[in-house]
Amino acid sequence: MKQTLTGVPQAAELAELHREHLWLHLTNHRLYETQEPPIMAEGKGYMLKDIQGREFVDGLSGGVWVVNVGHGRESIADAVSRQLKTLPYYAGSMATPPYIMLAAKLASLLPSLPKVYLSNSGSEANEKAFKMVRQYFAVKSPGKKKYKIIYRNRDYHGTTLAALASSGQQERKADFGPLPEGFAEIPHALCYRCPFGKSYPGCNIDCARALEQVIQQEGEDSVAAVILEPVTAGGGIIPPVPEYYPVLQEICRRYGVLLILDEVVTGFGRTGALFGHQHYDVEPDIITLAKGLASGYMPISATLARKEIFSQFLAGPEEPDGFFRDISTFGGCAGSSVAALENIRIIEEERLAENSAVMGAYLLECLRELEVLPIVGNIRGQGLLAGVELVEDKRSKVPLPENRLAQVVAAAREEGVIIGRMTRSVPGYNNVLYMAPPLIIDKYGIDRITGALGKALRRQL
Repeated sequence: MKQTLTGVPQAAELAELHREHLWLHLTNHRLYETQEPPIMAEGKGYMLKDIQGREFVDGLSGGVWVVNVGHGRESIADAVSRQLKTLPYYAGSMATPPYIMLAAKLASLLPSLPKVYLSNSGSEANEKAFKMVRQYFAVKSPGKKKYKIIYRNRDYHGTTLAALASSGQQERKADFGPLPEGFAEIPHALCYRCPFGKSYPGCNIDCARALEQVIQQEGEDSVAAVILEPVTAGGGIIPPVPEYYPVLQEICRRYGVLLILDEVVTGFGRTGALFGHQHYDVEPDIITLAKGLASGYMPISATLARKEIFSQFLAGPEEPDGFFRDISTFGGCAGSSVAALENIRIIEEERLAENSAVMGAYLLECLRELEVLPIVGNIRGQGLLAGVELVEDKRSKVPLPENRLAQVVAAAREEGVIIGRMTRSVPGYNNVLYMAPPLIIDKYGIDRITGALGKALRRQL
C-alpha cells in the first residue's frame, strides 16, 4: 500500500479500504461498486475538501446539522488537548471540574431548567428524558401507571428503539419491530399539508388541540409526557405557527403532562435564537440537547430538567428510589465537556445565533426566488434551517419522487455545494430538500448554495 508522508494511504487505496471494510450510516453500499465513494478529508469554516482535492460549500454542517461554529476551530482542539492531558475521563457518577462548569453554564442559559444530566448523543438524551419521566411518575403517582409518551407525526427523536418508538417517521421504524409500547401520536403541524384540510389562521390550531383528544383516548391518568421538536427538522423543516405551543402547553398543564422539547437540532443558534423554543411562548419541563452543543468536535448531549423533577428523586440513602437509576459510560466525559464550553463561548462571543437569524432570512429570501419554478411547492424554515418541498405540480401538490430529489442533490454537488434531502422517512412525502450550513456562513456562501440549487432544479424541468 502506498503511503503519503503523513502515513495516510493515498486516494485510491482509501477508496479500496472503504469498499472492503466500512458499513456507513444510511448508505446503500451497492452504489460504490460502480462509483467512487466520497471521502471528506479537510474542513475550514464552511468549506470542505475531499481526498481528491475538490472543494465544497458545506450546506449541511457536517452532514447532519452539527458543526454550528464551522470546521477547523483550533481553540476547541487546544482546549480538549489540554483537558485530555490533565484528566481524560471519569465516570458520570462523580463530578469533574469541566462537567460542573458545563452544567452551570447550561443552567445559566436555561435558568428554569437548572439540573443537567450529560450523555453522548441526541438519541441517548431523549432516552434519558423518557426514563426520568417514567421514574418520576412511578415515585410521585405509584397507583396511576403514568408512563405513556405522546409524540408528533413527522418529528424524529433518535435511532435507539424507544427513541424510534417516539418518532413520527414510519419508514425509519420499518423492520425494527416490535418497538416498545407506551407511545402515541398526534398530527403534524405543516400548514402546507394540513392534516385537517383547513387553512391558517382560520383553523383553530386543531393540530395542537388534537393533543387533548389523544390524551383522553389513551387515558389521562396514563399519559406522562409529550415530546416535540420546536421546529420539525428531518421530517420536512416545519416551524409551527406562533399560537401552536401556547395551546399545546395549556393542555399539558391541565392534564398534568410534562412537556419535553427536543432541541438536539434546534439548539445553539440553528434557528436564529439560541434555542428553538425561544421563538414561541412556551416553558418546557425538560429539554434535550446534542448536535450544536459541541459542534461535533466531541460527542456529547444533555438532558435538562426543572428542579421539581430532580427533587422527586431525593430520598434517604436507604431508599431504592433515592436516585435516577441510569448511567452513561461516556456521559460527562471531561474532554467533551470542555469542547462544549469552548463551543458555547464561540457562539456567544461571535454572536452566531444573531448571524443565523440574519443569514437565515437572506437564505429564505434567495430560496423564494425559486418559487417560480413549477416543481417548487413550498419553501419554509427558521434561521439557518431551511427546506424546499418539491412537487410534480403546484396545484395537485403531488410529491416529487425521491429519486428526483437525489438527482437534484447530486447536481448541486457537481456545482461544489452539499445539500440534503429526506430519505425513507415519511411514506409518500420524502420530497423536501434541506439546507443547514454552519452558523458562520456569509452572503457569498448563501449565494453559492442557492445558485447551485437553482441550476440543479432547472435540470429537472
